[in-house]
Amino acid sequence: MPLTDLAYQGPARGADRAVLLAHGAGADMNAPALTTVADALAAAKVPSLRFNFGYKAAGRRAPDRAPVLEAALREAVDELARRAKVPKERIVLGGRSMGGRIGSMVAADDGAAGLVLLGYPLHPPGRAAQLRVEHFARLRMPALFVSGTRDAFGTPAELKRSAKKLKGPVTFHWIETGDHGFKPLKSSGLTVEGVLAEAAAAVVDFVTSLP
Repeated sequence: MPLTDLAYQGPARGADRAVLLAHGAGADMNAPALTTVADALAAAKVPSLRFNFGYKAAGRRAPDRAPVLEAALREAVDELARRAKVPKERIVLGGRSMGGRIGSMVAADDGAAGLVLLGYPLHPPGRAAQLRVEHFARLRMPALFVSGTRDAFGTPAELKRSAKKLKGPVTFHWIETGDHGFKPLKSSGLTVEGVLAEAAAAVVDFVTSLP
């Protein structure tokens, strides 16, 4: 299915890397976490592409099966490579929750310059034994995990333990008191806007530091 909903940001030429940002299961490409990251990357002269998976573009609530999502993400990689004029191996794959997971699954098969995993859904809430890590041992590129310390989809300890399976270097950035959507507790004094800016800065630092 051809991608119909796309948002490209950043320079149209001259970059040596680019970032693909896929959305989570219940959101779309305009989720604040993705737009904030895309804006920060553009300010750093790094191209990015956001897109809607086919089910979301068609107005359906339930995500497609993984092979369909992976095919759409590969199509988005091709589109980003064409628009940014960078080779596909110089593209960082990632996104929010499900989108990051699908990006990492594609990276395990196809390779990538790096991974940006915003709220990786390590397991369903309350089902810590159902880990979504079967492809981790095939990930050989640098990876950044940005996660809330209250994330019901995986605690910091669980995420650190599972990330040891990755073969490439792993970086963590923790959103203090943040839940799966990065929303912090009011008592923390932090704001959603502030932690999203913090997450975006961590992504920019990671992407621009890649060799």
